[in-house]
Amino acid sequence: MRSCWLLILCLLLLTIPVHAQQAALPPYDYSFSGQPVISHDSPSLRWQIEQLAYQGADCYLTKVWMQDPGRQIGKATADWEENVLDTAVIAQRAPEASLLINASGYVTRIYRWIPDNYPGTNEDYYNTPLGSLTVTNGQLFRCLRGVPYYGLTLNTDGLRLHVGDDPETVLADQPSQTWSFYVECPIIQNHQSILDPEWRFTNTPAMRTIIARMDQNNYLILTVTRGNRGLTMQQCVDFLLEQFNPEWAYNLDGGPSSALMYRDEAGILQAVWENGQENADIMTFSELGE
Repeated sequence: MRSCWLLILCLLLLTIPVHAQQAALPPYDYSFSGQPVISHDSPSLRWQIEQLAYQGADCYLTKVWMQDPGRQIGKATADWEENVLDTAVIAQRAPEASLLINASGYVTRIYRWIPDNYPGTNEDYYNTPLGSLTVTNGQLFRCLRGVPYYGLTLNTDGLRLHVGDDPETVLADQPSQTWSFYVECPIIQNHQSILDPEWRFTNTPAMRTIIARMDQNNYLILTVTRGNRGLTMQQCVDFLLEQFNPEWAYNLDGGPSSALMYRDEAGILQAVWENGQENADIMTFSELGE
């Protein structure tokens, strides 16, 4: 009889999703802090936006803790192949979001460049995110078989970094969302720099948005603004590794597309930093729903 109960217990544990078996880690104890700007604190979502100056550039550092990142991170988008939209307009499509940032890079008639290994022409990619794979709310929009995927996916355990993975292998884990940009945008992996020294942005200062994972529940967002023309990717990597040593870091879209926004207690969207350029999609952080 005892063996029977043990067998039943084991079968029940196997039916529980993997992410539900992992106890949430507490908010990360950071040794580095900037000047607090605004914060949000609830049982399932905590974030604090801090301001700092680094190497002559004005930056924002956002520390995010989520009870269940796989369910609390989301994406809102412009219309596939039709347009790109202002960040605030896209944000209206995610009214539950507490914190929002710009995300995937994209191709338009102004920003015409696509990777050399993409099949097709520029017109095939206008007003869509870069990357060989695009999934939004579980719907597959693009899968370039044989073209390695460099980007982020949202899975039940939160965000995952992909560095040249086969799109079919990525899809096998059934991600609900993807975000992507240039193939050089994975910049830290396994606590080490993987920054491409030949990339034109490695030593070119610019405005940037970088997301980094500290552990399964804690993420960092580095938003670099206009001060002193911004930061180079090398400077960003040096700062993140020296001060935080994250598991991984990924460079999202930046430049004119940069945005860091939140909803106040009245539900009104507030911009901490927005450069006024339209976007293909955004990344959102929300309370844990029912």
